Amino acid sequence: MSRLDSFIRRLEAQRQCLEFGASLISGEPGPVFELGLGNGRTYDHLREICPDREIFVFERKVAAHPDCVPDPTYLFEGPIEESLPNTTHRFGGKVALIHADLGSGRPDLDRRTSAFLSTQVPVFLRPGGVVLSDQPLDFPQSRPIFPPGGIAEDRYHIYRLEPVEGA
Repeated sequence: MSRLDSFIRRLEAQRQCLEFGASLISGEPGPVFELGLGNGRTYDHLREICPDREIFVFERKVAAHPDCVPDPTYLFEGPIEESLPNTTHRFGGKVALIHADLGSGRPDLDRRTSAFLSTQVPVFLRPGGVVLSDQPLDFPQSRPIFPPGGIAEDRYHIYRLEPVEGA
């Protein structure tokens, strides 16, 4: 498969997963987190499919298209290892949907990012909350969900935080 075809498949899978994730949280309260702004395409799509939700973006250094840069009130700039934990007091246990697109293509760095996110994601998600990730995560409180519409299992990863028993 050519790199162009692979890129197209990745973007199609990403769009399908974003829309699927938004449908899973329909009717549930809570903001959305976009971890990794990049050029702003997925953030822009999240604004379209989640028009009534606050969307908070975490990005190391903003370099997105000007139309796709969030208002500073919704932007946390700096290393995710610092900016994300610094918001626990504000968002812990409240986030309905997290989209993490932080893959670098470097296996060593991606493993560290996945390990970090695996410790952080459950802190922020509300019970029943959903995380979409380009990298596999491992947190025991979650239930993996197969991607929709024939998307390869390893192309995108979807998890739902299980509600606490008796809550």
